Formats: sequence, C-alpha cells, structure tokens
Amino acid sequence: MAKYVNVDHLKFLLREVHGMDEVLELPRFEDYDVDSIDMLLDSVKDYADEELYPYVVEMDRVGVKYENNTITAHPHIERVLTTAGANGYICGGFDYDDGGSQMPHMASIAANFITSAANNTAVGYIGLTAGAAGLIQAYGSRDLFDAYVPNMMAGKWGGTMALTEPQAGSSLSDIVTSAKPNDDGSYLIEGHKIFISGGDHQCAENIIHLVLARMEGAPAGTKGISLFVVPKHRITDGGLEYNDVQTAGEFEKMGQKGYVTTHLVFGDDKHCQGWLVGEANKGLKYMFKMMNGARLEVGLTAASIASAAYEASLQYAKERPQGRKLDGSGGKNANAPQTLIINHPDVRRMLMLQKSVVEGCASLLTLCSKYLDLSHYAQSEDERKKYHMLLELLTPIAKTYPSEMGRVSISNGMQVLGGYGFTTDFPLEQYYRDVRITALYEGTTGIQSLDLLGRKMLMNNGEAIKGLMAEMQKSIAGAQTFDDLKPYADKLSRLMGDAEKVLTHLVGFAMQGKFERFLSDATIFMEFFSTIVIAWQWVEMATAAKKAMVTGNMIRPEEFYAAQIHTMKFYFKYEVPKTNGLAETLLDSEVLTIVEEGKEAAAFA
Repeated sequence: MAKYVNVDHLKFLLREVHGMDEVLELPRFEDYDVDSIDMLLDSVKDYADEELYPYVVEMDRVGVKYENNTITAHPHIERVLTTAGANGYICGGFDYDDGGSQMPHMASIAANFITSAANNTAVGYIGLTAGAAGLIQAYGSRDLFDAYVPNMMAGKWGGTMALTEPQAGSSLSDIVTSAKPNDDGSYLIEGHKIFISGGDHQCAENIIHLVLARMEGAPAGTKGISLFVVPKHRITDGGLEYNDVQTAGEFEKMGQKGYVTTHLVFGDDKHCQGWLVGEANKGLKYMFKMMNGARLEVGLTAASIASAAYEASLQYAKERPQGRKLDGSGGKNANAPQTLIINHPDVRRMLMLQKSVVEGCASLLTLCSKYLDLSHYAQSEDERKKYHMLLELLTPIAKTYPSEMGRVSISNGMQVLGGYGFTTDFPLEQYYRDVRITALYEGTTGIQSLDLLGRKMLMNNGEAIKGLMAEMQKSIAGAQTFDDLKPYADKLSRLMGDAEKVLTHLVGFAMQGKFERFLSDATIFMEFFSTIVIAWQWVEMATAAKKAMVTGNMIRPEEFYAAQIHTMKFYFKYEVPKTNGLAETLLDSEVLTIVEEGKEAAAFA
C-alpha cells in the first residue's frame, strides 16, 4: 500500500485532539458519526491509492501542452474529475437539497489532505471546480445554479477563479476587465486574465470561469468590482456554443507541471457573454468567500506535499545503509556492519523536523476547519461570531506557515536522501518544485503577513487576538495537569507574553500614524507568531496523547501516543527558540527597509 500520508494521525486529530463530536452533534451533521468519518477516510485513501498516487510522477513528466490555442492536459484528469463527481467529492459540503451530502468541513479537509498528498496536481482541478460551484451556490440566482452547478458537481464541467490581470497582479483595485450590459440581461465581457489555474483543457466539456470585472460607471477601486459567470461555452437551445474565451498561452512553470496555468482573453471578437452573480459592485466581497477557503486549501496543499515528502524520506532512511554508529570511544569500528541512516542523529533530526512541521500543520488546518463548521452552524449567534473571528485570524497563518515551512521540511527530506534527493530517481525533487508555488498562490507570504498584522491582529479592537489567547490558555491549563507536560505549557505561556510585548511595540507605531513602520516587518512577525501558534498545536496534541496513555483509553498503539509527546518536545527544543531572535528583530529600533523620499535606490548603490 502506498505511504504518502499518515491517515491514523488525521483520525487522531479529528477524534482525540479537536473533538469532532462537538461538530457532529449539530443538527446539520446528525447523519454522521466519528466511525462513519473514519470509514470515509479509509475509502478516500483507497481511491487515492488507485486513481491519484500512481499518476503523480507521470503528470509531472508529461506536463501540459499548448498548441494552436489549445491546451492538452494529462488524459487521466478526465477520469479524476468524473470519479470525484460520482463519489461526491466535489461538493460534499452542499445541502442535501442542492445535491450535496452536508459533510462537515472537518471531514472534507482530512479527505482533501489524503488526496492532495497522493497527487497535488490532479486534485487542483477538483478543488477549483468545487470553489467556483460554491460561489454560484452562495451568491448566484437559482437559474445560474441550475444552469451550471449540477454539471460541475458531476465533474463534467470544470471551474476557475479569474482575478489576476497582467497590469494589476495582486492589486485587484487596478483591474480593467470590463462588463457592458446586453439587451438580454447578460454582459459583454472584455479583458485579459493571467495565471488562471485549470483555465482550459480537454478533460471537461466546459470550463466555468468566475470573473471579476468592472461595469461602466462603477466606483473606482475595489468598490466597483462585480462578479460574473463566464463559461467557455455558453448554453443554447441546441447545446453548447463557443463564448469567445480564447486561450492565449500556457505558463511553463518550475513545478506542478501537470496543472494547467493559462492566459485567457475574454471578448476579443466582442461575443463573450457573462452573467452577473449577486449584486453589482460586490464582486470582491463574494470572491473573498472562495479566496478564504482557497487559502486554507493552499495551506493544506503545502502540508500534504510535505507529508508525501516526509513519508518518502522516512522510507528511504529505513532502507538505506551507510556508515557506522560511533562506538564508546567516539570512533568507528570498520569491521562492524553498516547501519541504516535513520540511526544517525543528524538524519533523525531532519526527519523529526519534517514530522513536526507536517503534523503541526495538519493540526492547525483541522482546527481551522472546525472553526469553519462552527462559524456557520453553531447554535447561537455569539458562538458563530466567535468562531468566525478566530478563523479570520488564523487563516493567513494556516496558509503561510505550511507554505514556507513545508518547503523547509521538504528541503530537509532531500538532504536525508543525499545526492539521490537531487535526482528524478526519487520524488523529493518534484515535491520541492511543487510546493514552491504555495507561498505565492492566493496572496503571497508578504500579503498574508500584511493581512495578519495590519488587519487581523487589530480586528474588532483586538477582540480576535484576545479570543485566540483565551483558547491558548485553555490548552495550557489542560497540559499543566501533567507533570511532564507542565514545562512546555509554561513555555507556551511565556511565548504568549513575548507575543504581547512585540505586538504592543508594533501597534505603537500604528497609533502614531506611522503605518509603514508598523508593517515594515510584517513577514518577520508572521514567522514569529506562526511558530507560537504551531507550538500551541503541539501542546494540544501532546495533551491528548498523554490523556489517552494515562486513562488507558488508547484506540491506537501506545507508540503512536509516545511519538506525539516526543515530537512536541523536539519542536520546543529546535523550533521554538527561533522566536527569540525574531522578537529581537521586531523590537529593534533601527529602520533599514523603509524608503526615504529621493533615496529610492540608495541602499542598492
């Protein structure tokens, strides 16, 4: 059986760490129980073993072809889409009345972790289709839903989000794609969109684009952006008709080579029709629903790629003999047999780093998915607001930490393999290439860091960060009941104090109106605070493991629980101390990156 993910750990997170029962007790999810979710994850693993993992290398090697304005993706993508549709994987969270299965997001994110670890390229097509369908379901008319979503849910039609333009990049206020009303209620769409994942391919009968565009006379900036459904082929009485959506090119990339990334031209012949989603000038608000979900999915993609790399590294280390262990005198016995490299301390350190990153990220993503479920379906409005606020605060971290540390984790995996890590004989080099994009997808690390420090930390007059600290205090109190966990709980408490000191220092600049100074080291703050958040997750996991061992309620082998505590200790020894240096940088009064007027290039002379 292919090993690219630890399904047992995902089940541990759902059942024992993050209390999925609390979500399953809600009326919406009354048809589910923890055992049925376990069975679901097992079936998803079987599906991934058969339909996804065997093709991950081949999709990278074959890549995507662009010729005569036509994109050709790996042909197996068509089967991936249709089987995912048939199994209900595309829109499982939809209401029963809309053809979904009302699956908790906690379950779906665990399932997605498995499929993405198996083949991050293939599942990208599924995820984008689900996100686009979800936008239409949430904000579109019933006519739009009926026209497009059933075929998207079935995997017959694909979906995309079309935001970025050549001249605008991440600055969506500068988009110029236009929408002019037609007599039939549709709009003439004209403009260019770039970096459109899944934007065109032969594996779906139709591609449904969710396009941001600006109507004539709309307000400047983001307040004048509307959202439109723009199909590659529009629906007519006779079937499907080309809708003047041209593929101008395919971007050749360093990784995810099997994943289509196109430049699309809308309305070059003045015949591209789009249909307004919801109200005019609210497009960016609507799109952020998909973008926030997509940010969690990007974090999940990074963590799951790192998971596949970790499992490959671990397997290699268990099989590769090299060198000999040092004897009691500090030397080597040349006559002794070679030892497996997993027995060398430095190799174990690198593997433990991988494990601590992968499982820490998986825990944070699982927690975010719980908050997502509760923010929609908790019984009281106060609870829904509380969990929405916590989710808003954690989303940029859940996207960024896996993307940045996932790359570091995979780099360590390549080092475990030595020279073989740099070759195509093993998958580490592909995983390293594939994970790099995640720090750029759905807002770069810099953008996520500005969001975290500039918006989320100050959200509701600091209510969000106070709420998160309260959650951390609960975890600390739980860990302090165990003597061997108390030192780590105390360390986490001190880290919270460090975070408060740093944040108070930085917010002082904002209060003085020095906003550029306030945000100049936002990325450093992201690394600092993310490391603390993952430390919190490790305290949570270790506490759950310790409870199981002390009470005897172990539903997994004792070695599993012991490994959780050991990995927590590793994270606190090797990763947590980095916050000291980061805090020193953040508290330093010297300013070296802010541009003085007239001296724009002086530092680079």
